[in-house]
Amino acid sequence: MDSNEEIRILREELRVSKARVGELEQRVEHLRVSRRVLMNLLEKVEREKVALIHKLEKENVRLQRDNVRFAKWLFSKNRQIVELQEIIEENKRKA
Repeated sequence: MDSNEEIRILREELRVSKARVGELEQRVEHLRVSRRVLMNLLEKVEREKVALIHKLEKENVRLQRDNVRFAKWLFSKNRQIVELQEIIEENKRKA
């Protein structure tokens, strides 16, 4: 193989290497963009999760408050029923 042939082969290998480097640089840039997009999505999902947790915590407090109110109302009505039953029993005994 003469030196001209070697030079031609080396130039071809250099051209291929430069093309490959260019492809790899482009892939790295795409990966950077993809990473930024994924990080933005992750941050958005995290914000939405925090907002949902906050909303659910508020709903839980409201439901607990309503439950206490209902339990007190139920206890009051039960007490009224017992008092009325006692009055009925008392009236039955008198009669």
